[in-house]
Amino acid sequence: MAGAVDLSGLKARAEAKAAQQARPAPSGEAGEAGGAPGPDVVDVTDQSFPAEVIDRSANQLVVVLLAASYSEQSQAMSAVLEKLVADDAGRWTLARVDVDGAPGVAQAFGAQSVPMVVAVAAGRAVTAFAGAQPEPAARQWLDDVLAQLPPEFGGGGGAATGEAPSDPRRDAAEQLAADGDYEGARAAYEAILHANPGDAEAAAAVKQMAFFARATRGEPGAIDRADAATGATGEEKVALALAAADEELLTGSPKGAFDRLIAGIRVTAGDDRSALRTRLLELFELFDPADPVVSAARRDLAGALF
Repeated sequence: MAGAVDLSGLKARAEAKAAQQARPAPSGEAGEAGGAPGPDVVDVTDQSFPAEVIDRSANQLVVVLLAASYSEQSQAMSAVLEKLVADDAGRWTLARVDVDGAPGVAQAFGAQSVPMVVAVAAGRAVTAFAGAQPEPAARQWLDDVLAQLPPEFGGGGGAATGEAPSDPRRDAAEQLAADGDYEGARAAYEAILHANPGDAEAAAAVKQMAFFARATRGEPGAIDRADAATGATGEEKVALALAAADEELLTGSPKGAFDRLIAGIRVTAGDDRSALRTRLLELFELFDPADPVVSAARRDLAGALF
C-alpha cells in the first residue's frame, strides 16, 4: 500500500512498556469518548494497542478513533463510527482511543488534534482523516478504504492490483510543496516521519523541503555575485559560495554546485572549510548515492581534504 505508515515497530515498544507498567486501566479510562463497547468495538490503551490494533489488523480492517472525553466532536465522531460498525456487522473493528489515557498511541499516529480517524490493515496505517465528519462522508471514506483492501480483509480486492488509498497527510505535504510553502511541507513531512521513523521517503522529503526553503529565500543572482567578488575573504566569501551553490543546484547544475564548494574547501581551513564541507555533504544527501555526479564529487572532496 503506497504511502502507508508501518506500525510494526510500535508493537514491540508498546509491549515493553506494558511489561514495565503492567496494570489494568482504571474503569472507564479508555472508553470515555464513546458509549459502551459493542461486539465490534474495543477500547484501546497503550498497553493493549499491540493486541487490539496491530495483531487484530493482520486479518481485519481496524478503524482507530483518537478521541477525548472533553471533545464534543469526538463524541459525535464516535457515535457515527459506532453506528457504521454495527451496520457492517463484523466486517471491521472500531478501536477507540482516549488520547489522554493512551498518549503513546496518539504520538504514534502523529495526532495533532481530536478526533482523528485512522484505517489500519496488516499492521499499517493506510489512510486517515482529522475532524468530525457526518455519517455520509464517513460512510464514503470507509467504503473507499474497504474497496481497496484484498478480499481476506473484507474488501473489494483493489489492494491486490497494487492500488492503494492515498495518505491524506502525505497528500497535504505534497500540496504544500506544490504551492511553494516549503517550510510548511517540511513540517508536514517531519510529522509523517515522527509517526514512522523508518519512512525513508518522508526522511528524504524533509531534506529536500529544507533545501528548497533555504534556496528560494535567497536573492537571485547569487552565482554572479560570488563570481564577481574576487576581493572577498573569510566568512563573506564562504557565504557567497554557499548561496551560489544553492542557486546552481536549484537551477539544475549539481556539478557546478559541487565543484564550487570543493574549490572553496581546497583553499580554506578551520571553520570556513567546515562550513563548506558540511553544506556539500547536505547537498549530496539530496541525490541517489550511486549518482555518477555525486560519486565523482565525493572523490574530488577526498582529494581536496587529504
